[in-house]
Amino acid sequence: MSLDKKRSTLALLALAISAFAIGTTEFISVGLLPLIAEDFNISVTTSALTVTLYALGVTFGAPILTSLTTNVPRKTLLFWIMIVFIIGNGLAAAASGIGILLAARIISAFSHGVFMSIGSTIAADLVPEHRRASAIAIMFSGLTVATVTGVPLGTMIGQQWGWRAAFVGIVIIGILAFIANMILIPNNLRKGTKTPLRDQLKLVTNGRLLLAFAITAIGYGGTFVVFTYLSPLLHDITGFKESTVALILLVYGIAIAIGNVIGGKAANRKPVSALFYMFIFQAIVLLVLTFTAPFKIAGLITIFFMGLLAFMNVPGLQVYVVMLAERYAPKAIDVASAVNIAAFNAGIAIGAYLGGVVTDSIGLIHTAWVGSLMVLGAVFLTGWARSLEKRDAANLKSNPVTE
Repeated sequence: MSLDKKRSTLALLALAISAFAIGTTEFISVGLLPLIAEDFNISVTTSALTVTLYALGVTFGAPILTSLTTNVPRKTLLFWIMIVFIIGNGLAAAASGIGILLAARIISAFSHGVFMSIGSTIAADLVPEHRRASAIAIMFSGLTVATVTGVPLGTMIGQQWGWRAAFVGIVIIGILAFIANMILIPNNLRKGTKTPLRDQLKLVTNGRLLLAFAITAIGYGGTFVVFTYLSPLLHDITGFKESTVALILLVYGIAIAIGNVIGGKAANRKPVSALFYMFIFQAIVLLVLTFTAPFKIAGLITIFFMGLLAFMNVPGLQVYVVMLAERYAPKAIDVASAVNIAAFNAGIAIGAYLGGVVTDSIGLIHTAWVGSLMVLGAVFLTGWARSLEKRDAANLKSNPVTE
């Protein structure tokens, strides 16, 4: 292995560790909800605000902070992202009440939004052109590993030593990631490109891009109506012991990782068609969960399929947004990516909030079919986007563009 290649691989590893820390933080409170609720003597739906407000922090933080920091050298920006991340999680571990914990979650969320927006561009810059997709995949593998192991491990630590210990663990990983970034990532990374306001406006005034962002929020968010309350659901409705719940979250994470790989391959050629069928299956699985949740074996099988489909749509949604940005706002591709990350998190916030309303008013079990209805909305929107793509292709055939 050449020295340059070795350096770039180590730098990508540093980014993957950062992505692991940030990915674990995002979903950690899903496994800790019952523990936080018990400790602060609040309802599970109030403790679920740790998921909702975090997601909202990313939603607004990602596009705004990304465009505000384009002139900051990438390595300096990375330095500050990890500092904010460590402070936010340190504050969460020391929180004496739900108010401080929620403020800590919002602080952590700001670092998440910017990292996800610039992390993939840094990863792509570290390697030659032909290895870019693989480099981005290595960085995102940190997120996948976080979903598979970070959340169940955090849940297990929380059950053994209290929920604060889980946040202490995240702070330690954050410090390791910070050191790795400072040592392994080169200083000579290019600056971000400033996107003119006119081009940024194209992103939110173009109907096709708005439709894609809506599909992201509703389609991805539908699962979170249920996923946010998965720990109490498995405990109260299916009847599993707390220690078993952590194990089930691990299986759920493995299903997510498998689904992510399948989703990436499926979306390579026709992302919109692939998304259309993914959302149909997802809506069906969530509806089925309403009936299988009270039964251990049937419930587990359904939850595995729910995990398989939960993140399967992520690569397709990202690819489709970049594809549309290249077509309608070519100077704002970076910002389009950031807005789509915001849309993912808006979906999480809507799903988690809706799940809370459903749990409080009609009960936990009903989160499944409500989530299914939300995903059904994405089926209709994707069907619409698909017919528009077909119309474009037909127009292109009958009026080929001549250079």
